[in-house]
Amino acid sequence: MFDILARWTSMRGMESKGMNIEIRDAALEARIQKQLEATGSGNIEEVLLRLLETQEEQDRWLFEARETINAKIQRGMDQLDRGEGIPDHQLDAYLKDLKSKPE
Repeated sequence: MFDILARWTSMRGMESKGMNIEIRDAALEARIQKQLEATGSGNIEEVLLRLLETQEEQDRWLFEARETINAKIQRGMDQLDRGEGIPDHQLDAYLKDLKSKPE
């Protein structure tokens, strides 16, 4: 069982407090340990910081790209409405052919 003591500062930045996080799930603990080893992090706090930064970056990208993503989804739905979709029985062959083509 991991017992993580993280340091955090209040909104005003005036007081520093500790935060205890207890991991009771063995599978989650193993994943955190794997990240610790894979990233060469010095401690669990570094792992958590890296994971949060990555998640925040992904969230930011999704937020910024949401109009483009929604437009592509709408374009695909419009194509399906016009009957321009690929039938189920042809989809695997179509994707295999698409992957085999050089970019």
